[in-house]
Amino acid sequence: MNEFKIVSLLLGLFVCRIPSSNGVSVSCMMVYDEGGAAAVFRSPECPDWKPIHNQTLNCQFATIRGWREYQEDRISCDLDMKIPLLDEGKREPREMRVGVVGVFDGHGGEEASDMASKLFMDYFLLHTIFNIYKKMIAFNKEQDTDLQSKEGDESLQMKILREALLRTIHEIDLKFSEEAVQSNLHAGSTATVVVIIDGQILVGNVGDSKALLCSEKKSKSHQVTQGRIYFSAQELTRDHHPDREDERARIEASGGSIIVWGVPRVNGILAMSRSIGDVYLKRHGVISTPELTGWRALTANDSYLVVASDGIFESLTPDDICDFIGHQKSGLSSSSSLADCIVDIAFEKGSTDNLSVIVVPLISK
Repeated sequence: MNEFKIVSLLLGLFVCRIPSSNGVSVSCMMVYDEGGAAAVFRSPECPDWKPIHNQTLNCQFATIRGWREYQEDRISCDLDMKIPLLDEGKREPREMRVGVVGVFDGHGGEEASDMASKLFMDYFLLHTIFNIYKKMIAFNKEQDTDLQSKEGDESLQMKILREALLRTIHEIDLKFSEEAVQSNLHAGSTATVVVIIDGQILVGNVGDSKALLCSEKKSKSHQVTQGRIYFSAQELTRDHHPDREDERARIEASGGSIIVWGVPRVNGILAMSRSIGDVYLKRHGVISTPELTGWRALTANDSYLVVASDGIFESLTPDDICDFIGHQKSGLSSSSSLADCIVDIAFEKGSTDNLSVIVVPLISK
C-alpha cells in the first residue's frame, strides 16, 4: 500500500469528515513533529485539521456550583469516538469505538480546567491519528516490527492510546502554562481521564479527582433482601496529596516544602502535588504527568464507571456512591439520572465545593 492510499484510508475513517486526502501530508507531519497538536490546528500546512469536538457527547453527567462563588469544575466526555486503530500484524486499520471520560477540577480560577476540557478530545484524537499514520508508514517501509509485537500485555492499539493520553495532558499543560506566564494566571486543574475500548479501561490521574468502579456482588443475606442489587466500590486512582510518601520525596528533592495549612500543601499553598498549570510551583516539584493504572480488563460484574471531582467525596465515600447506585437500579429510589442524584445527595449531605460527576454504564456482560 503506498503512502497516498494509507492517508486516504485513515482520513476516510476519521470522524472529522476531512474533505481531502492531504490532512496528514509530509509538511503537516513535520508541523506535528515540531509543535504537536496546537501547531497542527493553527498551521496553514494542515488546513483540514480543525477542532470539532463538543465537551460532552453520549454521557450521563451532572455538575453544580454548590456553595462556591465560582464554578471551576469542567467535564469532557465522548463514549462513541470512532477511531481507526491497527490490529496486530495488519497493515490496514479498522474503525473501533473508543470512549473517553474526563473530569477537570480547577482551582485558583477556571482558566486551566476550562482549557483542558475544551482541548482534550481534539488533542487526544489528533495524537491517536497521527501516531497511527506514522506507524503505518514505517510498517509500509518495513522499518518497524512493532506492529507485530506486544510490550507485556499491551497491544499496539493500546500503546497508541496510552501514548495519546500522556501526550495530550502534557501538551495541554504546556499550552496553558505558556498562557499563564503571559497573562499572570495562577490557576491550575486536576485531570482524571478514563479511556474505554473493547472491554478494557485505562485511567490517567493528575491531582485529587477520582475514578472508581461499581461492581456487582452477591448479598450474604440474599434470602432476606431478594431483588436488591449490591455493588462494591473499587477506587481506580490515588490522590496526589503532597504528604504521600513518593510525592513528598519529589517535592522536597526539587526544593519545595510540605506545610500543613488546614491540609498538607506544597509551600503552604497547593493541596495537591500534581496538576495542570500552577506554573509558579513547577520548579518546586509540582508536575502534570498523570499516574496511569495500566490497562484493565472489565469483568462481567463491573457495572458502572464513576468519575468525579473531589467535591463529591467531601460528603460521600466511594462505597456510598456504589451503594446508592445499587438502590437506584433496584428500583428503591427515584427515576432521576444517577449523576443528578449523586450530585444532589453530596450537596445535601454538606459538601461545600463544586460538584461534578460522570456515570458510565458498562456493557461488559
